Amino acid sequence: MGLIVRSSAIHAAGCYTTTRIRKGARVAEYTGRRISKEEADALYEDSLVTYLFGLGDGQIVIDGHCVTMFINHSCEANCETSEVDSRVFVTAIKNIPAGAEITFDYCLYDGGDDEATCNCGAKTCRGSMYSPDELRKRKAAARKDAIKAKNKAAKKKKSLRKPTKKKSPRSKAK
Repeated sequence: MGLIVRSSAIHAAGCYTTTRIRKGARVAEYTGRRISKEEADALYEDSLVTYLFGLGDGQIVIDGHCVTMFINHSCEANCETSEVDSRVFVTAIKNIPAGAEITFDYCLYDGGDDEATCNCGAKTCRGSMYSPDELRKRKAAARKDAIKAKNKAAKKKKSLRKPTKKKSPRSKAK
């Protein structure tokens, strides 16, 4: 099976197959140097693009430098990834015709404030490369933050009000 890198409508460059790939076939292995998440964060702090793939619980990542690093995200992917003995394989989840772009769902789970906007153009695009679980967590956190901000603003507004003195009823002297 041949893989090539060329221009992609999804994101800059993409990985394409030159031959037909059958469902269930192993397409490629994601290879590169293994580094800690902390090292990757420091190394790529100011980088707009990274090719990192988290292993296991995400504390170790593969710093990808191979043709596989050009496989783009799609919400309607034709491949999936699996980790076997600390190696990451890309496997076809449907038959893929020759000339098609190879994609998998990134299911991102770490990215700070980055929106990780998806450009896949799929009918079922969720608008983000984050996993559905991560999107739910982020929405819940945003709602919680909005409630806190609203309560804080209301409390501040209440403390800014000037207290008014009530006049006590006066008795008239006769």
